[in-house]
Amino acid sequence: MKITKLELKNYRNCKNVCLTLDKQKTLIIGKNAQGKTNILESIYFLSSLKSPRTSVLTDLITIGESKMEISAEMTKNDTTIELDISYSVDKKRELKLNKVKTSSSNFKNTLKTVLFSTKDLLLLRGTPQDRRDWLDRAISQIYPAYDERLSVYDKFRIQKNNLLKNEIIDEALLDIYNEQLVITGANIILIRKKFLKEIEKTAYEKHKTISEAEIFSLNYSAKGETINEITDNLKTELSERKSEEIARKQSCVGPHRDDIEFKINDLDATKFASQGQQRTLVLALKLGELEIIEEKTGLSPILLLDDVLAELDELRQNYLLKSVKDNIQTIITSVDTLPFDEKFLKEVKIFSVTNGDIYQ
Repeated sequence: MKITKLELKNYRNCKNVCLTLDKQKTLIIGKNAQGKTNILESIYFLSSLKSPRTSVLTDLITIGESKMEISAEMTKNDTTIELDISYSVDKKRELKLNKVKTSSSNFKNTLKTVLFSTKDLLLLRGTPQDRRDWLDRAISQIYPAYDERLSVYDKFRIQKNNLLKNEIIDEALLDIYNEQLVITGANIILIRKKFLKEIEKTAYEKHKTISEAEIFSLNYSAKGETINEITDNLKTELSERKSEEIARKQSCVGPHRDDIEFKINDLDATKFASQGQQRTLVLALKLGELEIIEEKTGLSPILLLDDVLAELDELRQNYLLKSVKDNIQTIITSVDTLPFDEKFLKEVKIFSVTNGDIYQ
């Protein structure tokens, strides 16, 4: 899987950008706020129809313009595919595959990416929502239908929250919403747990290579291993905390409140791990994510490294760059070429970005 050409029109500060990506590795150089992150964001958007930086998609449109457009040519299984997205200020979206309108599920199933940014380095010290977002994005790359399950769950959760805000609660209706949340929520939890077991196994070996003696493990907060156990635990907790939810007027139980616990040598990594230890752990997770997508889909995802190398020490920089297989297209942003040795620079195509304009 490889993107060979990328065009942006009125995408943030990239008013008219065209990139020919004819090498397996691409390096985009630019000072902060010049547009290099926007380019990586647009590629990620092609694969997920989401931005890792904002939930307000009109933010992606150049100020003063009516719509943004992203177009790309890619090769997949020796087939050339064209991807086109437009999104307007009145929130109208158009998706095309090979110039033919298509559904979001078909579109998202075309391109796979793994984004590793400086924000990811703060994953352990961030909020539970940050960790859930990372987990959900990773799973969606492998199971496109997972996003739909999240949407169904959120629909019932929002309806329940609206009900809880009423002065008089219809408890029969509340029970119906809880039944639906148990069904959809238990399924989401099961998928999350299965994915985390797989990534723990893959990331464990990578973490061990860098850290040598340290032992890494993770745990998902919701109880139960089988779908029946998870369902029973959700039912019990919803029943026990029903009065609390009514008093607080919000849903307090379910996968939207769950968290992931990371441990190094059986100690909570969010509290006791050094910055270097946390970055090693996140690096192992991202490389594990890359490997799992390749294993599950049979396709090599595109790796997007956004200013992350400058935040890693030399040991972790070298491990990351050497871990990326030659068959994986890698697009890297950096303030300058200092983190890279001469041998690496000879193998990459280099662009520079200034005020949203790209130069070679």
